[in-house]
Amino acid sequence: MKYISINLYKKMIDHALDEGLHADELQQLSTSVDAISNLNAVPANHFFELHEFLDKKLGAGFSIRVGQQMKIDDYGVLGLAWRTCSWVGEIFDRSERYFKLLSDTYVFKVEKGPEISKVYLYRDAHRRGLELSNEATFSATVVVLQAMSEKMIFPVSVSFKHDPPKKLDDYQKAFQCPILFNQSHNVIAYTTEDLNLRTAKADISINKFLVERVEEETNGIQINSNKLITDIQQLIEDALPSGIPSVASLAEILGMSTRTFTRRLSEHGVTFRDLIQQKQEERAKLLLTKSDTNIAQIAFETGFSEQSAFNRAFKRWTGKTPIEYRKS
Repeated sequence: MKYISINLYKKMIDHALDEGLHADELQQLSTSVDAISNLNAVPANHFFELHEFLDKKLGAGFSIRVGQQMKIDDYGVLGLAWRTCSWVGEIFDRSERYFKLLSDTYVFKVEKGPEISKVYLYRDAHRRGLELSNEATFSATVVVLQAMSEKMIFPVSVSFKHDPPKKLDDYQKAFQCPILFNQSHNVIAYTTEDLNLRTAKADISINKFLVERVEEETNGIQINSNKLITDIQQLIEDALPSGIPSVASLAEILGMSTRTFTRRLSEHGVTFRDLIQQKQEERAKLLLTKSDTNIAQIAFETGFSEQSAFNRAFKRWTGKTPIEYRKS
């Protein structure tokens, strides 16, 4: 069964109420409002049904308007992954790994060009609600990329496979670019320059280490082993929600070659794998004991792409399954 995160379902309902829909009108939904608090996801068809219902009740453009209300935090663990991207367009690379936490109905592909890059949404619509959901997805993409870059960047064109609505006011306000319908693909295009913008968080995080490194080089001081290990551990901890970082990426941040980076760790009697596993275990134990985060989310936040792999690793570290550890 195809599914959609309950966060998106709830976001639509909340915004519909904000636009004046009476709560009594939502009683006919296949997934009731009362059931939301006990669910992690809804059947995809129930989500598309909600799109169709709200489109009729609140008029053309509701899908665009609700997309404009999306915040990075609304995407849960997926949002955590986006927050640690180094450049704006990396969001689409991360989505390949994490989007299944949101839904199994999306497939993105980026076609990068020297001037313009196109993001294809391969999600053919077999019903009107899916068409509306595609509109909401591209609308939300605009505000999420603006939040990541902290710049008012807009696409250069947006294309949909379906027919145009009767009114385009909300579409023009959201996208501020040519909007085409009855096209061969669902595509949102940006300048490659905009997608290559550094994200605000990445600038702050990486700049901290680069500044320290430059100061040490200027003063003729070599990074001592203890400080180096501490810095690497902090970088690993910051990166884990987005996946296990590579040796090359951390070496670059610290201003070293990969070979020098590995040698310095060896001098301290540790390997990069040791440090990764140490931070994974520490973070997993903290989340299991200090939060009610579910096991699947903890797996992703500690750098695992599958819960089963996380369960095996945690059992190897502690002799207990994550559930057994939480109960104890």
